[in-house]
Amino acid sequence: MSESTHDGPVAVGPRPSPDDGLTAAELAAKYGLTVSGARPSLPAYVRQLWNRRHFIVAFSRAKLAAQYSQAKLGQLWQVVTPLLNALVYYLIFGLILDAGRGLPKDVYIPFLVTGVFVFTFTQTSVMSGVRAISGNLGLVRALHFPRASLPVSFALQQLQQLLVSMIVLFVVVMVFGSRPSLSWLLILPALALQFAFNTGLALIMARAGAHTPDLAQLMPFVTRTWMYASGVMFSIPAMLEGRPQWIADVLQWNPAAVYMDLIRFALIDGYGSENLPPHVWAVALGWAVLILAGGFVYFWKAEERYGRG
Repeated sequence: MSESTHDGPVAVGPRPSPDDGLTAAELAAKYGLTVSGARPSLPAYVRQLWNRRHFIVAFSRAKLAAQYSQAKLGQLWQVVTPLLNALVYYLIFGLILDAGRGLPKDVYIPFLVTGVFVFTFTQTSVMSGVRAISGNLGLVRALHFPRASLPVSFALQQLQQLLVSMIVLFVVVMVFGSRPSLSWLLILPALALQFAFNTGLALIMARAGAHTPDLAQLMPFVTRTWMYASGVMFSIPAMLEGRPQWIADVLQWNPAAVYMDLIRFALIDGYGSENLPPHVWAVALGWAVLILAGGFVYFWKAEERYGRG
């Protein structure tokens, strides 16, 4: 571009841009640009998760429906699997190893079945959480949504599976002499607290499993050890009678044992409060709040790293 004067043509350059000299960060701030996939603030993240609540419920139902779609018995395996586990544990621990000592037979069998059903809820929530991100990378990389939706939906899926199994559990406890009573209503707060605990644990395992896929191979051994230490097959006070009291206290206050004991106390007529550790409801609430809040924050801190690399 040029202009002519009486002295001859004069070259005129392009006008300087108002953005000249601004750094990339200043340019982004000026035009309202944000980093794609950046971690939102914690309150904003909670709001995003709440806005996806319909997706979370629908996704959990779809996963539950697809879980046994290739099996001839279909959804019946939701009930058959824990019942078969309970039968095996009864044959080995109840009959051969006499793990039911301290409990009458009409109490021990519903005690065992309840323990298997309730612990399986936590166990499967942990295993689903480990694979929540690493097993759904296509979804994570294709769509923008709060990644916590996945472990929360998997924990919700396991809760729905447990609720179906509870019908059979009610039948078992009634066959062995327990009858519906007001104490059965205690199942609702106990399951709510366990679900909160399981969700927090699934969030923790989802972040760990997203960056360490081999964790999925290790966790079955960890959960099996946890099961043996939680009194699924035996009464902890009766089995540890004569041992230092602190050992029984540690085992009874572990969260898996706490939630099992609360539901056993609610369901089984012969399983009284003398079998529960002191302040059991406060302990159950403490575990639920601690693990849910801690797990949620722990997962949120790595939000922008899921599905990358």
